[in-house]
Parts: sequence; C-alpha cells; structure tokens
Amino acid sequence: MAATKKTKKIGTPIDERETFVSLQKNFADSESNTEEKLKILYDLQNADNEIEKLVQLRGELPAEVAALEAEVDGCNARINSIEEVIAQYNQNIDAMNDDIVSLDAEIEKYRKQLEKISNSREFDSINKELENLGILRKIDEKKIGESREAIAENKATIQRVQEKLEVLGIDLDAKKEELAVIVESTAKEEKALVKKREELAELLDERTISAYDRIRASVHNHLAVVTVFNGDSCGGCFNTITPQRLIDIASGKRLVICEHCGRIVVATPQKAE
Repeated sequence: MAATKKTKKIGTPIDERETFVSLQKNFADSESNTEEKLKILYDLQNADNEIEKLVQLRGELPAEVAALEAEVDGCNARINSIEEVIAQYNQNIDAMNDDIVSLDAEIEKYRKQLEKISNSREFDSINKELENLGILRKIDEKKIGESREAIAENKATIQRVQEKLEVLGIDLDAKKEELAVIVESTAKEEKALVKKREELAELLDERTISAYDRIRASVHNHLAVVTVFNGDSCGGCFNTITPQRLIDIASGKRLVICEHCGRIVVATPQKAE
C-alpha cells in the first residue's frame, strides 16, 4: 500500500491592504482557539493603550526637543556657511594685496623710466601707463575696503546667531532634562509593558498582527480591538450592533467585525472574583 504523501500548506502572502474582515476565514482555519486569540488581541490592545498613556505623559516634549535640536543644527550650519564666506573674502583681500604690490612695482618701474625720457611722445605713453596702473590700484583698494565691510557685517551676523544659540542651548537643556525625568520615572513600567506586548504578539500569526497594527495606525484613537459600548454599540465608532452579532460577541466563539469601522468587537472579559 502506497504511503500517503503529505502536502505542505503554503501560506498566503500578506496583503498590506488587508483588514480584519479578510482575516475571518484565517481565524476559522487557525489551529488556535478563537476565544483564546480574541483574549490575546484584547490583552495586546490593553498593553498598547498603557504604553501610549506613558508616551502621552511626555506630551509635546519630544517634538519640542527635536525642533530645538533642528534649530540648533540650523544655526551651526549657518555659522559654518558664513565663516566660509568670510574665509573667501580674506582670500580675495590677500590676492588683491598681492596685486597692489605688483602694481606698485610696475608704477615704480615706470616712474624711473620717466627720469630718462628725452621726448614728449614716450613721456605721454608712460604717463598713460601710470594712470592706468593707478586706476587698477584704486579698484583693488576699493574692493578691499568693500570686502572688509562685508567681513564685519558677516561677523556681526555670526555674533547674533551665537547669541541665539546660547538661548536655544539653555532652553534645549531644560527641556531635555524635563523629558529625561519623565522617561526615567516611567522607564521600568514601559519596559515591562513592551516586553508583555512582544510576548502577546508572538502568540498571534503574522497576518493577524499585520492587520492589527494597520488598523491601529489608521484610526485616531488607535483602538483596533474594542468592547461593546452601552450594551449594544461598537466601542470604537459607537454605531449600533445587530442582535445576532451581539450574541456572537458574547459567545466569544467567532471573530466579529464592526461593519461600520472594521474594528474587532469583543465581550468585556469577566473579572475574577
């Protein structure tokens, strides 16, 4: 008798657009108990809620710290940029000073030639050269003066930016310290919650976790798993749930999706006596 050949079940690739609605069959086919999976999802949602509460204690501080750090980086970048401009002006001044030295040497050479001139034609020609060299020298001197004024203006700008940096630094240090105090005070609790969340997530299949995370990210209150509100409504969108669905929710034997918002709706777990 030929041995029965076992076929390996091939998992369906996760669709990034998939929601809980398309996971209902996955729940039904799963080897895990539906009631157990719903309880895990409920606990996972609660863990995420608690983590979010701790994060909310920090308020706007993380964003404010990030904004101040970006502003500080921007100020430092501006100072570096201005310093490069000043360095270029100084290079130009050095080059023009060298040019003036060369022009002075040329002027001195032509003046000595004037002493040996015997006719008016050569005299006029050399004087013209001296006039042109003098104009070039004045242009260099004018540019040097303008460059020095520009350097002074840029140094004044650097001074203003540095003063701003001092104020930003004080504010940044204060906010960092305030944030560090809050983080330190909640670090132990947050670490325990994150560990619990990871352990719960490992108990669920990849498709379910993918859908759960996506639903949380898409709704304003980050609730992917909710309980029945006021006896007959979805705890996420507050729309009325049909009687048959309420029975299914209460039984805990089926995955029930809110037809209005796509969240999983579960019965509120009974507290131990």
